[in-house]
Amino acid sequence: MTVRTLGDWLAYLEQLHPVAIDMGLERSQKVARALGLTRPAPRVITVTGTNGKGSTCAFVASLIQAQGLKVGVYSSPHLLRYNERVHVQGVEATDDELCAAFAAVEAARGDVSLTYFEMGTLAAFWLFSRAALDAVVLEIGLGGRLDTVNIIDADLALVTSIGVDHVDYLGDSRESVAYEKAGIFREGRPALCGDLDPPAPLLDRAKELNCPLLLRGRDFDLDVTDSVWHWRGRDAQGQSIELRDLPLLDLPMENAALALQAYALLGLPWEPAQLIAALRRTRMVGRLDRRQVNWQGKSLQLMLDVGHNQHAAHYLAQRLAARPVIGRRLAVFGLLSDKDLPGVLSELTDSIDEWAVAPLPTPRSYAAADLHAALQNLGARVTSYPSIALALDAQCANATADDELLLFGSFYSVAEGLEWLARYAKEEVANGFAG
Repeated sequence: MTVRTLGDWLAYLEQLHPVAIDMGLERSQKVARALGLTRPAPRVITVTGTNGKGSTCAFVASLIQAQGLKVGVYSSPHLLRYNERVHVQGVEATDDELCAAFAAVEAARGDVSLTYFEMGTLAAFWLFSRAALDAVVLEIGLGGRLDTVNIIDADLALVTSIGVDHVDYLGDSRESVAYEKAGIFREGRPALCGDLDPPAPLLDRAKELNCPLLLRGRDFDLDVTDSVWHWRGRDAQGQSIELRDLPLLDLPMENAALALQAYALLGLPWEPAQLIAALRRTRMVGRLDRRQVNWQGKSLQLMLDVGHNQHAAHYLAQRLAARPVIGRRLAVFGLLSDKDLPGVLSELTDSIDEWAVAPLPTPRSYAAADLHAALQNLGARVTSYPSIALALDAQCANATADDELLLFGSFYSVAEGLEWLARYAKEEVANGFAG
């Protein structure tokens, strides 16, 4: 019998189902029952939202793991390796582990056709169920209500933010998006929302299910100064608690605040020094990810960010404004064609001095000519290149030590940037992006 490598499995999964995205829970539920996958750990936290899911998952996992508990995290998409999607105690699943998991799901599915994402999600649950975990943190892939991850009943359901994205599947309004995301709520179980203006469908769903709903700005919140930030929230008994004079973080502190509130509801030890240390050591590749790059003898500043919609671009613009540079900001930008290009550009054109645009290595990419034309119409200084790597080379040649390079627009953009770093540059992780 031929033994499949991980690459073989991934190629197989891509052609297994007639369409790449096929929303619904029935197929996954049937196979999960066949595998006995009902609950991958005693504590289950699900996280959805338009932006901020990945960093929120990372913060929650760090806080729980700091108590000596064994934690699994499932997230998507990946940047360079599929293994990035499944972590146990911060360690990626190995090729052999993933292959064994795919084989188990394949044997159990019978004649049930599963998508790439459904197979991967069930494989992650299979691995978690065998790892004797204390908790799992599960990132919703798309929406919430009909996402495969939602076959698991969570103890805590987190919504990070609500914006318009993936309109073909979630609708073209914040209300329709909120309805889909509230689909991860469970009757009588706590739900948290980090959006300061949650649309009515989310509030209505929590009320229908009698979910204790904790809202940022009402039940928990944060206050950020130039040098520290403060947090307040509620414990599992509903009593007020707070943490003051926290050091500024590399990742969005709004997501750290949501993670702290989630942790506070788990009934685990509340030791401020331990919690602060866990937040500070949390990192996410490609999220406000600042590097110092040695490029052909020049020491340059590079920021990588996977922001790819207007909501993420607005947040990125705020963080850039809070940390001005001496020289110029030079962008390298690529975007998928199903994204809101005018919305993204409207948020960032004032923050960037010169643009280099390029297509992404996928048929779903905007052409460089389209990006170039859109920016030129806004009066921006822009040059086009055949690839992200060549655009990076050009901006590095253009940059001085006082400038900052910004690579953003997609997971594909950041993945290309990481491969460029590995091929052409010796890079060191700089001190965090605090601002």
